[in-house]
Amino acid sequence: MYPTGRQQLDPKETSSRGGGGMSQAEFALFHSDRLHSDLEVMGDKIKQHEVNLKSLKTEKNKLDESILDLQVHMSKLHSTRSENTNPLGEEEEEDINEQILRHVNSAAGVLSYVQSHHYSQASQLDMTNGVVGVVAKLGKVSDQNLSQVLSDYLGTTSMLALVYKDYKCVTPLEKYDNQGNVDRNGAIHGLASSIGRTIEGHFDVISLENLRPYVGKRIAGDAQRRLDLPKPKLPNGEYPPGFLGYAVNLIKIEPAYLVCVTAYGYGLRETLFYSLFSHLQVYKTRVDMMSALPCITDDGAVSLDGGIIRKSGIFTLGTRDAVAAAAKVRFAKPSASPGSENYSEAERQMNELRWKKEKTLEAIKRAQVLRDHALYNFGKKKEEIVRCLAQSSYPPNEQMKSPR
Repeated sequence: MYPTGRQQLDPKETSSRGGGGMSQAEFALFHSDRLHSDLEVMGDKIKQHEVNLKSLKTEKNKLDESILDLQVHMSKLHSTRSENTNPLGEEEEEDINEQILRHVNSAAGVLSYVQSHHYSQASQLDMTNGVVGVVAKLGKVSDQNLSQVLSDYLGTTSMLALVYKDYKCVTPLEKYDNQGNVDRNGAIHGLASSIGRTIEGHFDVISLENLRPYVGKRIAGDAQRRLDLPKPKLPNGEYPPGFLGYAVNLIKIEPAYLVCVTAYGYGLRETLFYSLFSHLQVYKTRVDMMSALPCITDDGAVSLDGGIIRKSGIFTLGTRDAVAAAAKVRFAKPSASPGSENYSEAERQMNELRWKKEKTLEAIKRAQVLRDHALYNFGKKKEEIVRCLAQSSYPPNEQMKSPR
């Protein structure tokens, strides 16, 4: 890039010349050589940034192509799935929606109503950006009794909790006045008012990004990415009879939500459902559950016949109220319609591709900032060299005395 044959001057050698110092021209020449060397290093760094940017943009283009190909594939699967729709599966989905909509004065009921009846307008609202869904719709349970007892364990408030990707997406849900009081005419409260409803009491909102995720191992080869949790053991070393598993692993999750729901790549099992259930144990009967008391931890246990231990030493007794049970929101059963598994797997792949593209775009922005910063420093260094070269043209009798 720059001439390499320029004579290198050592200030120690030049200090022995006449006048006891280095001429300003000689010092400027020596300094400019060092600046040229620095400039070459900076130029190499700029090249590295350019290579990195080119590689990231190539990766982004490949992801765009893969997303487009998968969209075409999904449209074909969607057509096939529509032709082979399982009415029972549709009824299950509709039933969960109806259960949520029956809670007309809940945040979940209001948002679900607007999304189902005014989708185009709802998609433009800030409060729908980053929304993943309602807890009750994000997991499915094969056994009706298990669905009921998990609903009892969580309670209606948690089952109707709104789930968002991060806290930035949560903030548009509610506005406050200068005294910190809730603005009943703004955000989701204003939305409720616009359809003739009033959100009553508190409601839960979950930010996935702010949950502490499960970071342990997963069961090898399991398509549902279940967590590899050690089975409980009785004091005699045996496994408790009637133990069916951990609630967090008995929830079936749509493949689209198994990975890459958060910025760190976590799915709903290790974030949402691990936060809700942790190591909650599930037993076949209440008798089995009570026999296993010595190995039930503070995360509690439930049984298919309705037994609930909230945590070690805290028991829920009594029977379900028939009226209250009818108003409960429960998890749906997994759909078994032909082609649904293929479509769900395609959704998972699409979710993963979009996550990778989002990460790549962030990396491109960072690389551009680093490249631009390096270019700026390169320009400043060139200006410094020009000043040094200008100084080297001063008359040779001007000396820069060395310090005594």
